[in-house]
Amino acid sequence: MHVEDIEYTHDGLRLVGQLAVDDSTDAKRPGVLVAHEATGLTDHAKNFARRLAEQGYVAFALDYFGDGKPLPPEQVGPRFGELANDPLKTRAIGNAGLEVLLRDPRVDQTKVAAVGFCFGGTLALELARGGADLAAVVGFHSGLGTSRPEDAKNIKASILVCIGADDPIIPPEQRLAFEEEMRAGGVDWRMNLYGGAVHSFTNPTADGSMPGIQYNELADKRSWRAMLDFFDEKFG
Repeated sequence: MHVEDIEYTHDGLRLVGQLAVDDSTDAKRPGVLVAHEATGLTDHAKNFARRLAEQGYVAFALDYFGDGKPLPPEQVGPRFGELANDPLKTRAIGNAGLEVLLRDPRVDQTKVAAVGFCFGGTLALELARGGADLAAVVGFHSGLGTSRPEDAKNIKASILVCIGADDPIIPPEQRLAFEEEMRAGGVDWRMNLYGGAVHSFTNPTADGSMPGIQYNELADKRSWRAMLDFFDEKFG
């Protein structure tokens, strides 16, 4: 397993992501962009990228805040707000990470996916709405809303979102609006709901100390398997 921190820039911002790949072969294989939660690039996204590499993918955990580190708690809200209120900026910084992934010579550029957690899932969806050349997008407890729903017509990827049925941050009204957006855009999409799960159900460090945020081992395992099955369908 080869794991490498990669420094890159976007709009003058220093970004540091982490690439993971099985380096026992130089054969072409699908590439997966991994977008972290709103708390910044932590071991959660990095470990997910390594698990993907073990499954035969080239995985790059991008950085959308800067310096490749978790944010201090007091900075999460303001930094998150800068992107959440500007989908075009979100797409641009996501595309900067996608370019890093695509530069790796082992990536089969006809088989590329983006996945993300929390706002990282929103970023992956915004990449798709922006017309990025992706085959698949997966959002885990991802924000589904956008100020540009009309851009769903640009989506080339098939979409899977995995949502906690009891997530107060992504309520049924947001799920319904997303369904309508996908339908209007003619998108190949699916949504998996996990009973008893709330926000951040894939993150073992989500300890329930904040209301509506809690790890759920069963939903984590089921959504991982759903993603792999989805990739098998798309990539063969």
